[in-house]
Amino acid sequence: MPKPEKITTVAELKEVFQSAGSFFVTDYQGLNVADISVLRKNLRENDVKYVVAKNTLFKIAAREAGMPAIDEHLKGPTAIAFALKDAAAAAKILNDSFKEKQLPRIKVFVLDNEIHGAAEIGRLADLPSREILLSQLVAAVESPLTSLVSSVEAVFSELIRTVDALADKQKGAA
Repeated sequence: MPKPEKITTVAELKEVFQSAGSFFVTDYQGLNVADISVLRKNLRENDVKYVVAKNTLFKIAAREAGMPAIDEHLKGPTAIAFALKDAAAAAKILNDSFKEKQLPRIKVFVLDNEIHGAAEIGRLADLPSREILLSQLVAAVESPLTSLVSSVEAVFSELIRTVDALADKQKGAA
């Protein structure tokens, strides 16, 4: 019979698995307390939850949440970074930490229910943040509209100048 604490932990992990758009399975072995505290702080500032739990609890919660099978990657010291909003921000923080200290090692990451290898994290980390992507999208949509408005305005301006010129010519003739 499972202990009540483990049942509660599995329920909490299941909820996090379901609410996170993506997550990163990492091996945190070799990180000291100061390093893991800095990493957690940086992740927390970007709405990323970094959780350390027993691998069996992660497996049960992932299975109950309907996540892809990550069982084979849940070996050894494992922590999972759950990106609650921006997966690119989480990837960037983990990738930068990896470059700097070679830790934590990323085993795999799941994005939109697809498992990706650790080698692909660089591509995700290089993506601009969500806000920048949205502003680029707005600029791409706005540019043709601005051109259209300018063209229509130019046509009407020329029409008004022509009408004014005709009016001035008729006043001069009268």
